[in-house]
Amino acid sequence: MSTDDAATIAAFIHQRYPQVEFAHDEDIFSLGLVNSLFAMELVMFVEKAFGFTVPTEELRMDNFRTINAITALVRRQAATV
Repeated sequence: MSTDDAATIAAFIHQRYPQVEFAHDEDIFSLGLVNSLFAMELVMFVEKAFGFTVPTEELRMDNFRTINAITALVRRQAATV
């Protein structure tokens, strides 16, 4: 897992919630940081920042619960290219 990818994702979330500190393995949904609008923004950010369209079968909440999960999704998609 690339720490640069994780840092990019963390920076995006921290832009929205600069006052909240959380670990890369903490569930951002459970922390109350993600509503339906922000979930879509997060998907669009990942697609734009990492240059791929998230496949429909990967649009599962579990893939976006933590920075680590999002980073793993990015790595899986990079491996398919």
